[in-house]
Amino acid sequence: MREALFRVENLRVAYQPSSSEQSPTWAVDDVSFTLDSGERLGLVGESGCGKSTLGRASMRLLPTAIIEGGVWFQGQSVLDLNSAQLRQFRGEAVALVFQDPMTRLDPLMTIGEHCIETLQAHQSHLSRKQAKAKAIETLEAVKIPANRWLQYPHEFSGGMRQRVAIALALLLDPKLIVADEPTTSLDVTVASEILQELTRLCQQRGLALLLISHDLAMVGKYCDRLAVMYQGKMVEMGAAGTVLGNPQHEYTRSLLEAALHLQGDKGEKDAGTRGHGEAVKTAEHKNSPRQSLRDSSLLTPLLRVTNLKQHYTLEHNFLQQLFSGEASAIKAVDGVSFALYPGEIFGLVGESGCGKSTLSRAILQLVRPTSGSVEFLEQDLTQLSTSAVRQFRRQMQMVFQDPLACLNPLMKVGTSITEPLLIHELASPAQAKVQVEKMLERVGLTPVADYYQRYPADLSGGQQQRVAIARALITQPQLLICDEPVSMLDASVQARVLALMRVLKEEFNLTYLFITHDLSVARFLCNRIAVMNAGQIVECGSTNEIFNHPQHAYTQKLLQAAPELVLNPFDE
Repeated sequence: MREALFRVENLRVAYQPSSSEQSPTWAVDDVSFTLDSGERLGLVGESGCGKSTLGRASMRLLPTAIIEGGVWFQGQSVLDLNSAQLRQFRGEAVALVFQDPMTRLDPLMTIGEHCIETLQAHQSHLSRKQAKAKAIETLEAVKIPANRWLQYPHEFSGGMRQRVAIALALLLDPKLIVADEPTTSLDVTVASEILQELTRLCQQRGLALLLISHDLAMVGKYCDRLAVMYQGKMVEMGAAGTVLGNPQHEYTRSLLEAALHLQGDKGEKDAGTRGHGEAVKTAEHKNSPRQSLRDSSLLTPLLRVTNLKQHYTLEHNFLQQLFSGEASAIKAVDGVSFALYPGEIFGLVGESGCGKSTLSRAILQLVRPTSGSVEFLEQDLTQLSTSAVRQFRRQMQMVFQDPLACLNPLMKVGTSITEPLLIHELASPAQAKVQVEKMLERVGLTPVADYYQRYPADLSGGQQQRVAIARALITQPQLLICDEPVSMLDASVQARVLALMRVLKEEFNLTYLFITHDLSVARFLCNRIAVMNAGQIVECGSTNEIFNHPQHAYTQKLLQAAPELVLNPFDE
């Protein structure tokens, strides 16, 4: 019998309990599967179900965890490898692509130095020139141009950092890639290109892929088999088309229902024929934001952006400056104009690196724009001093993509939400505590006394994002800028957070600038959508117009690249 490339048998993983008297809680509980060369296995499930723990334990990246069972690669026990063998195993045999690349990239090293270090650590026979040539070739394969070689991770967008992480994984030509949410921060076109490239490598080099993701449509499109995890156990496994078309476990059916709920009109049509229509129909209830603001032209804009530009000059060494004659620049935002009306949910979509996040920071004056104007409440913020702009920050708040990265890990949840009230002198400490407790209850973090005392690391991804939303809302702003607020969440948690944001919008009379690369989320939530490409807005219109009658070629490309959840791909 032929040995599988990768084999996991009866794997159990538990983190060390805080007290010796406590029995371990199994984050992964009796999981078994095999993976052959060239095969692609998708692993899906909600946050906290054990997906990432399984991937890390398989590579011996959890040194303090309690591990039982077995993991074999090409017939050799991974759990029995010594330090030297383990070092060779990681990278050369199996490579791991993490969800959050910023926590894996050294902020003091350029992108080029990251690549050179990786190659020379494993392939010392390569000269620096050879290593650089191979690295540039790999970076260009994931759409990172050679002129970004000397830049640092913080100078890249979230999506571009993820592309760097994928390039680092591909540098050593491993036999298996464990990709933990590798396209979470990527737009649909880049995600499609990356996964097509990984698929091509699987076919050409016999490369196996374990794709950990919450995106059912993506997994169904690119994976041969699908495994569903729930509460540490693998509850269902089979061919991707079979699992999506005829799910056997109740949890799998609930995941499909949540994904269809976000997918919108097409999902409603498909689900209605298979008994899932009721949940999906709530996406188009009578108070849907798409049906409101019909008379927005009669309103005064809450926010007006006019010809906004944000250009960055690339630093070069003396010789480069001498021969080029002029400094080259990145036009992150290049002449953007739009108006945002009170009560509106305005979506901004586009690929990673197109300038969406830079635009949001320029609006908030977190970075001063090169030129143009930002009028908020009929006041041009670009003409105000830093202290004067700070007075408007109470009315303009932001919800970031990664809540764990923007919450102080040493500050308890209650204290973190209280802080803006004290900074803006909106309440005494006693009054602030009462307001924070009410807000925690409002965003669904109950029992309040328990969550008030927790630290961010003690919460799931969805709970962390609810804390971030509570912190943003505590000053009672008029405008909420949401930068990919649900991209790191699985479909079921996404649906709950988006539903919460809809309710809070009505309750607090909010206006949203909603930045996302997920077209299904934009379709579900937004009144209008602006499509951004290469620093410019190339198309803007109502949600229905953008999705049903796209005019610009780039918009059409985005829509064509978006994976759709097909419940039964064998249906004609």
